[in-house]
Amino acid sequence: MAKTATKSAKKPAAKPAAQATAKAAQATARAAPKAKAKPAKKPGVKLSMLKPSVNNMTVRVFARAAGLDAAETDAWGHTRSPEFMARNPAHLTPMIEDKGLPRGVLWESCAIMQYLSNKHGLEKFYPKAPAKRAMIDSAMFYLVGTLYPYVARATYPLLGFPQYAGEVGHSDAHPDKKSEAQKAAMAAIAEPLEVFHSFFRDGKPFIGGKNPSIADIRLAATLEFLAVIDYALPKWAKEYVAAVEKKLGKAYAEPAADVRGYIAYVKSQAKA
Repeated sequence: MAKTATKSAKKPAAKPAAQATAKAAQATARAAPKAKAKPAKKPGVKLSMLKPSVNNMTVRVFARAAGLDAAETDAWGHTRSPEFMARNPAHLTPMIEDKGLPRGVLWESCAIMQYLSNKHGLEKFYPKAPAKRAMIDSAMFYLVGTLYPYVARATYPLLGFPQYAGEVGHSDAHPDKKSEAQKAAMAAIAEPLEVFHSFFRDGKPFIGGKNPSIADIRLAATLEFLAVIDYALPKWAKEYVAAVEKKLGKAYAEPAADVRGYIAYVKSQAKA
């Protein structure tokens, strides 16, 4: 009888302990997934590019800065191949490949950055607010429509890049005429460049405000080419490019090194 009574007395005491253990286990199970949860990793981007190009540098910088883990393919010498032309009849780089695109590929650096920003919600680089976005768009379109043609006319002859059809640089004109056209383009750069300083930045560190936007990445990359003609950038422009590089770190520095390396090679060949 004593043994039975002892067993009966011990059983009620065990239940609260078991219940407490079970509750603790459940609490641990509920907490475990939260502790292990990680932000979803952005899918990688397949990027065909040319290392010496600032247009290509733009997307290479952006992809790195946005954490998109781009898988780069150097398309040098392959943009006119049947395989490349079948996907991209414009034979232009940079080019990304994405199944979500109507034709599977997309070229033009600004369009690529806009698309990827929209797809991944990268408001830091491309704000959703209509007015702020409009200024970013305006800066990029002004760059590709006004500033970059001057930069191209001034730098492409020395870089060894093809000149635009229908222009003096592409014609059989006397070298003096080509030189005059190149100098005229170089002189014309100052005006649109100042527009970026006085209008688009308007006292802000960057066009995007406190952080570089896709327009800032495109502008900074464009200014890299001017080193080949030893263009005297105004003080603000030098500081601006340095600030973009400092803010973006390796994301900017690594692609920029390829462009700078190519420019250094071209200048060394010209002196040889």
